[in-house]
Amino acid sequence: MLDVHRLRVFRSVVASGSVQAAAAALGYTPSAVSQHVAALQRETGLTLLERAGRGVRPTASGLALAAQADGVLARLGEAEAVVADLRAGRTGSLSLAYFASVGAAWLPQVVRRLTADFPGVRLDLELRETIPDDADARADVQLVVAPRGFDPGGGFRAHHLLDDPYVVVLRDDHHLAHRDEVELAELRDERWVDNDFARGWCRRNLVEACTAAGFSPPFHVEAHDYPTAIAFVGAGVGVTVLPALGAAHLPPGLVAVPVVRPAPVRSIHAVLREAVVGTPPARAVLGTLREVAGARVDLAGSRST
Repeated sequence: MLDVHRLRVFRSVVASGSVQAAAAALGYTPSAVSQHVAALQRETGLTLLERAGRGVRPTASGLALAAQADGVLARLGEAEAVVADLRAGRTGSLSLAYFASVGAAWLPQVVRRLTADFPGVRLDLELRETIPDDADARADVQLVVAPRGFDPGGGFRAHHLLDDPYVVVLRDDHHLAHRDEVELAELRDERWVDNDFARGWCRRNLVEACTAAGFSPPFHVEAHDYPTAIAFVGAGVGVTVLPALGAAHLPPGLVAVPVVRPAPVRSIHAVLREAVVGTPPARAVLGTLREVAGARVDLAGSRST
């Protein structure tokens, strides 16, 4: 393997025509330049320079190596530019997986920030409710619902973003619609619309809260997502209980009332691949997620006062 730094020094000597001129251009001493050239000649087993008056000139071997060095150093410069762009976040890609209820609520602001600050970065978005077992199949950043303090697995870090309390979505003519809060047990005789066909953590959390309140939720209709369940409520089919983030944009005629005693809460986390944690795009994504999650907390606080 040829030493690239020595190639640079040698190329400077050839271009300038003397060791002294090369030393001045590179900021080295003439002795240091001579040592680099001598070491390169030993590495190659070739005589690369010969004296010419007060300067030096390349031999035929030296000319051939200098011509090759131009291409090598140019390609190396291109590679260094790519590295600098990647380090600064001017190019590259970032994958982000999210679950449905944060898609409309948070992702537009995240994508707007990333595309504005890092227009050269490709952002790959994927709707995903669970964390893949295979680490290679996981996104660089994934939004997940999981208990506080959960282990995201080796090579990943979890950052808690928000504790999202549950609400009951009702028609505004329902007898509980104008309450500040509703005890979970008060809903035991309602017709419930299920909203989580995946039977994930959000649903288990709700069922456990109902069990603690002394009843099992009487699901009469099963919907596959929050918007469909909310539409059924609007049609007068029943009520649905879901995290507040899922009820952020209700259609006219519906209201969301916090449920209490017990008050189920889901915790939302951003899981980042350790390899990207320090990159500018990943830091921007995490920072924006924290901002929108913090704004959600502030909004919830203002409604409760």
